[in-house]
Formats: sequence, structure tokens, C-alpha cells
Amino acid sequence: MSERPTNPAGDAGSAGYARGNGWDADFEVYPDFDLPPYVGPSTFANLPWVTDPAELRARKVDVAIVGAPFDDMVTHRSGARFGPRAIREAQYSVGSLNSLQLGVEPFEVLTVVDAGDANIVPAQPTRAHAMIYRKVLEVARTGAIPIVLGGDHSITWPSATAIAEARRPGSIGIVHFDAHADTAPDSWGQLAGHGSPMRRLIESGAVRGRNFVQVGLRGYWPSPVVLGWMKEQGLRCHFMTEIESRGAEAVIADAIAEALDGPDSIYLSLDIDVVDPGLAPGTGTPEPGGMLSREVLRAIRQIVGAVDLAGMDIVEVSPPYDWAESTAMIANRAALEAISALAVKRRDGATIHREG
Repeated sequence: MSERPTNPAGDAGSAGYARGNGWDADFEVYPDFDLPPYVGPSTFANLPWVTDPAELRARKVDVAIVGAPFDDMVTHRSGARFGPRAIREAQYSVGSLNSLQLGVEPFEVLTVVDAGDANIVPAQPTRAHAMIYRKVLEVARTGAIPIVLGGDHSITWPSATAIAEARRPGSIGIVHFDAHADTAPDSWGQLAGHGSPMRRLIESGAVRGRNFVQVGLRGYWPSPVVLGWMKEQGLRCHFMTEIESRGAEAVIADAIAEALDGPDSIYLSLDIDVVDPGLAPGTGTPEPGGMLSREVLRAIRQIVGAVDLAGMDIVEVSPPYDWAESTAMIANRAALEAISALAVKRRDGATIHREG
């Protein structure tokens, strides 16, 4: 049986214990922003948690992280409701980060915060979509660019609609990275499923079909009938077979040119299953034969650097299947690449925060 520790300093007070153990020294206290990411509240990159729209506006926030923890509309593997938290936690670096890819310290150039999550409860999909729409619209109207962490891909319907509303009278286009087109007419009668958000955006009028560019499609869906509808609407698609034959660099260059053909600004939607499941296993609908993570991250830098980014989402990260956390890490880096590309634009004189 071990003995109780004695007070080396010889007095009964706690100060004596501290002195005897060397705990009364004048230690440096670090700001929350510079603490390890596993210490304190879980915010994206240890950024300030700012949910009040008035404060977002007062701070003139350039980019705001928004969580959409919702996965009630999946048709296969659930778990993406835990995606926002996993993406926020999938980071080992802290403080003022330095992008080796772009040569910029984004948080020194931009004002970036974590604006919290939409007010979501389970088993109420219409309410959840309404809360996502309201949260993203609220943030966008402060002049910040929302980067929305999903959640299943159904969240793009309310999120992109909110951006379209905030950017009126201008128009938005969508660059959509995905293994699947997400243009199904319905899923067993459900119109709001995660396989239908792009169709709902087009049919509602929020985004015109000819303002869609899709990259990375592969596998065994959609059907010829759905592909025919997409062609009628003017969607432009780049299949993985094209990336395999021409290379990602050439395909992304074409996608940028197409994205800039018409819309005033761009919404970027990244379904993490565009990445090969060998690299990103934690997703709702894995599809073998996808892009490399480096190709996707480079594409984000290129696109954000070339267009007026109005908003972005990163969806379908399902932590229960992400055994090595690689999927969440890729998603985390996707957000950082977009932020860094925006920082380069600001450094070079572009306006990022929109005065509303």
C-alpha cells in the first residue's frame, strides 16, 4: 500500500504543495488559439466561436464555418450527422497556419470564425433543411462566405438556395465534385433525399441547369433517362473516365472556364466520395475508382483562386466508417485550401468580405 504524499514544503496549505512540486513557477499561459486542438471547445482550427450575426457583421468576418449535422436523408450508410464535429477535430496544427502550397498565412490575412451549427434535431427533415437555409442565409447576409460542413448531400439544397437568395439579383453557378450526379427525380417517393439536391435546385429556379459543372462522376448511376434530363437542362459533366484519359489538370481547367460562363459567383459543393474510397473510406456511398486527394485539394485551390466564391459545402463525411480519420482529414484540408486561396486573393487586392 502506497503512502500518502507528504508536503515537502512543510506547511499545510496548498501553496506549500505547489512550491514543493515546482508548480508555483511563472509559467507562460498560451492564448486559446495557440493551444493544441484537443484542448478546449472543438472549433474549426481553434478559431473563435461566433454565432451572433451582429458580431459577425461588426467583425467584418470574411469566412465563417457553419455546421449542418444532418443525415436523415441518406439512402445507404448513415453517420454524416457526426461529420461537422469530426472535420473540426481532424487537425493537429494550431495557431497562425502557413500554407506551403500557396505561401500564405490565411488567418493573418483573413478574418475567419466558426459560426456554429444550424439548429437541427433528428427525424424532422423539413425543419432541418429550414434551419440550414436560415443559418446559411443569416451568415451570408453579414458579408461572410459560409463554408458549410455536412451532413449528407441533401443539405446542399437549402444551403445553396440561401446563397442564391443572398446574392440576388446576381446569379450563382455550382461546381459539384461527386461520384454521383445527385439529380434523381426522387428516392422511393422522397423528394428531399441526398440523391436529389441538384435536381431540386434546378427545378426550384435557385440555380440554372446550364450553370452546373459536375466533376468526378463514375459508377453505375444515373440511368440513361436521368442523364437525358441533365443534358436537356444544360448540365456539363466530367466523368472519371475523362480525368483518367486527359488528367485532372486539364479537366479542372475546363471546369473553371465552364463555371465562369454565365454566373456572377460560384458555390462549390464537395462530396467527399469523389475521392477514391481507398483514401476516404468514411463516406455514405463509397464508389471505387475516384480522384486522389491531392487532385481534389489542388482543384479547390485552382477554382477558388479563379472565381468569385459565394459559398461552399463539404458533405458525406461519415465518421463511423472513417477508421483512420483520413476522410475527415481530407475534408478539413479541403476547407483550409479554400480559405488559403481566398487569402491569396485578399493579399493581392481582391475584396472578400461583402458589404451588405
